[in-house]
Amino acid sequence: MRLRSRLGRLDRRLFATVAGAKLPGLERLVPVLSRAADNSLLWAGLAGALAVSGRRPLRRAATRGMLAVSLASPLVNLVGKQAFGRSRPSPDGLPLRRMIKMPVSASFPSGHSASAAAFATAVAVEAPAVVAVPVALLAAAVCFSRVYTGVHYPGDVLAGAAIGVATGLLTRRLWPEAVTGAPRVVTASPVPGHDPDGQGVVAVINSSAGGDPAAAAAVRAWLPKAEVVEAGGPEVAEVMDAAAARARMLAVAGGDGTAGCGAQAALRYRKPLMIIPAGTLDHFAATLGLHRPEDAMIAYRSGGVAAVDVGEVAGRIFLNSASLGVYRQIVDRRESVEQRIGKWPALLWALGRVLRTAEPEEVVVDGVPQRIWLLFVGNCRYDSRGAAPRLRRRLEDGLLDVRLLTAASRLPRLRALTSVLLGGIGLSRHYQQWQADTLRVSSPSGVVRLARDGETCTVAGDVEFTKRPRSLLVVRPAG
Repeated sequence: MRLRSRLGRLDRRLFATVAGAKLPGLERLVPVLSRAADNSLLWAGLAGALAVSGRRPLRRAATRGMLAVSLASPLVNLVGKQAFGRSRPSPDGLPLRRMIKMPVSASFPSGHSASAAAFATAVAVEAPAVVAVPVALLAAAVCFSRVYTGVHYPGDVLAGAAIGVATGLLTRRLWPEAVTGAPRVVTASPVPGHDPDGQGVVAVINSSAGGDPAAAAAVRAWLPKAEVVEAGGPEVAEVMDAAAARARMLAVAGGDGTAGCGAQAALRYRKPLMIIPAGTLDHFAATLGLHRPEDAMIAYRSGGVAAVDVGEVAGRIFLNSASLGVYRQIVDRRESVEQRIGKWPALLWALGRVLRTAEPEEVVVDGVPQRIWLLFVGNCRYDSRGAAPRLRRRLEDGLLDVRLLTAASRLPRLRALTSVLLGGIGLSRHYQQWQADTLRVSSPSGVVRLARDGETCTVAGDVEFTKRPRSLLVVRPAG
């Protein structure tokens, strides 16, 4: 209690110092800045400006920034303020031109500061310093404005900023930053008749992938002799199949689902595949070292080709992973609304729904009955521990990486989902991990529901996961 009393007195003295300061030229500007950050409108505007910049790192920064804000804001306003209920500072003595409308919510912690720090931290994960530093300074100015205008104590701001930084860093668990460093692959012989201008390349651009609209323009600019086909919706698979049949090399532009569909067609016709990152996540392309459409163009011109593993389940290819359990439920719910509200809002909505309604699934894994929250099957071994790993250092090890999170009375829904999102923290005996070249799964209901590279499907009967080692030729950066 004595320490708390001392901190309270220090907080009030610092408030008096800042709120009483006279800063010529800023008396009217700072309140305007503070009001601009109401309801995170300032950060939404900045995210919009980054999103339309045409640069992929800035678009990722915008998406990550708004994801961080959407996590920080309810955490502060619905949990923090309700838990502490601290009264607002007294506005007595503040100059009238500096005062803003006093919020009716509790003072601790500061929601404006949490959103500002969350957005700035998330942007710093993706954006270069020339963008991240000004955003950080603007966020600091918003934090300062909350004390200068008399609506928060400094302690409120510091606590809010700390929560914001934490949620900004948490987004790296929910959505990993672009992978740096090339994984180990098996170099293959150059494609016969390789033409730097794209002769023999048929590029299918998935216009419904929700990603980079400049992909088609990049292909036409870099590979003027390539055939470019733009398609969307359920007919994309058929278009890719026809393209692979007539191409010397198949190129596909979209997200991970598009890449997996392209791999299916390329393997059917034994053609090499060029993956052009143009989706929302692009995990497999990033693992290959391809982060922008231009990266794929440069890799093609260099002639670099590698032989990589693919996983197969129920006759369909997966490049990253296939999952049962809560992850499949999240993807299923996201897909049901993402066409109406967008992928990231849909993902957050899906997370909230699953947190309230998810139930364990009864399955049989290699003959052993299990009650599970999650079964993760990765194409090649992933480096990090946990039920939802992200990083691979090899793409040709011939293994399936199996992660199993079992359900028990001492592992309730909230803790299970938190463990999945945070990379396996505190899983202990409920978590199992092993490698295999095959895996058989069945369900007492006779139907297995799974997600494969971010897309859901339903399979009747037993399901077998297998590997096709070094079967797919992909374009990758030389060296």
